[in-house]
Amino acid sequence: MRGLLYGINNIFNLFYFLIILRIFLSWIPSIDWYKNPWLTLRQVTDAYLNIFRRFIPPIGMIDWSPIIAIFVLVFLQKLVIILLLPFAGV
Repeated sequence: MRGLLYGINNIFNLFYFLIILRIFLSWIPSIDWYKNPWLTLRQVTDAYLNIFRRFIPPIGMIDWSPIIAIFVLVFLQKLVIILLLPFAGV
């Protein structure tokens, strides 16, 4: 069960990395988001980020939804880990 716990934690960490990579790459105007691997990165991250973009509009030139999305992801990670800890025998 500990392996499952570590695996779930690593999936959350990978998703953090992908979101942060997406944020940094959005500052580079020459990236063609319709070619791989950028298309795959955009599809994976935007599926989650679009949930927050519906409720949080950009202010000026800054899209605040990824920041809120990361906070929610941290909260969900902590919640899932806390709920699964008793089953892991830790």
